[in-house]
Amino acid sequence: MFARRPRALGYVVVFLLVALSFCVKLAANPNSSTPSKSSAPASKISLSTDDRIHSAATWWPTKGSASRADFVGTAECAKCHEQIAATQRATPMAQAATPAADSAILRAHSDLTDQRAAFHYELSTTPSNVKFSVSEGADSLCARVDWAFGIGHKGQTYLYERDGEFYESHLSFYKSLEGLDLTTGHIANDPDDLKSAMGRWLDANESRRCFGCHTTASTTTEKFDASHLTPGVQCESCHGPGAAHVAAMKAGKIERGRNAILNPQRLDAVASVDFCGACHRTWTDVILTQSSQSQNAMSQNGASQNVMNVRFQPYRLEDSQCWRKSPSDQRLACTACHNPHEQLVQDLPSYDAKCLSCHTQSPTTPDKTQSQQARAIATCPVRKSNCVSCHMPQIEVPTVHATFFDHRIRVVRPNSPYPM
Repeated sequence: MFARRPRALGYVVVFLLVALSFCVKLAANPNSSTPSKSSAPASKISLSTDDRIHSAATWWPTKGSASRADFVGTAECAKCHEQIAATQRATPMAQAATPAADSAILRAHSDLTDQRAAFHYELSTTPSNVKFSVSEGADSLCARVDWAFGIGHKGQTYLYERDGEFYESHLSFYKSLEGLDLTTGHIANDPDDLKSAMGRWLDANESRRCFGCHTTASTTTEKFDASHLTPGVQCESCHGPGAAHVAAMKAGKIERGRNAILNPQRLDAVASVDFCGACHRTWTDVILTQSSQSQNAMSQNGASQNVMNVRFQPYRLEDSQCWRKSPSDQRLACTACHNPHEQLVQDLPSYDAKCLSCHTQSPTTPDKTQSQQARAIATCPVRKSNCVSCHMPQIEVPTVHATFFDHRIRVVRPNSPYPM
């Protein structure tokens, strides 16, 4: 009975935080709810991905209720959407997972080794397979690596199977190191034995979630099956299974065909950000995760652990003042700046027009009589170019050995701490 108290307290904390967020956002914009043109309900606040999956009448990313026969594959989609399919295939999302033997990173680094305490690691690649092994003196364990997750721009993590269950490799490849280091999320303490030194067991739910965000149709009719999936985030990962859509369009039933597929552009702003948050984590997903971890790793690692949340762009965006002042503004949705069908734009000044579409007022000496909303849309008094470089600073995540643009849009003060 006493052991359950921290969990109960965590649920209370989450409820209060979500309720508080609702009040803050509603107060900032009481008319923020707009009718949704999609199956997803309109909402004023972020919902957890589990809630979205269960409340959406049809499709939501990582939802696994459709049958395998409902999926037609990207090649079928490309017959009508050739240009979009062609550019999407080159994106990191489309290459979020690949059979390990096909990994460009591993082919370019065919013999990776590392020594951590008493354990020696080897990740060796041949034309036919990839082997991950760890040894301690004369004892050793090895496994064939089945999957490489991540295209390798920042890093790549490996999954292997043992006795019908998946394990995440204890070490991952990091681009900035051009070598191996501890997989993000793994405990830095020395492993107790060879098995734990090899990797971390993924239970059924975690395996389903990992593959659900890195592959397409890995779960159908609520059954996870890694043997029949499509690698990477493909068309039907976001738009939903396309068999009914294709059949209706071929039959000339255009309106029925349009209604048989999900067009994320029809989502309201909050649902749109939660849509991307299904894999990049919604505001509520992060709050729930942090609450559940508050009794263990989070409390031990403090700020070094919290800085990890910079990777969760939907969460950071919804924590920004821009979002809190206008939570129903489509100009703040993820897709307002990023086209999921194309490569991420790296030219920072190209985002200036997006910022200036909201911040249109000429900067003047602060006027106390001016409304808060009017002050909020003033342009920057310093300059009107390269906005992202100042207001979305790059934050280094030590365990990932890489930096991320912080989507918690803000005025960054000198020496100011990272806002959690």
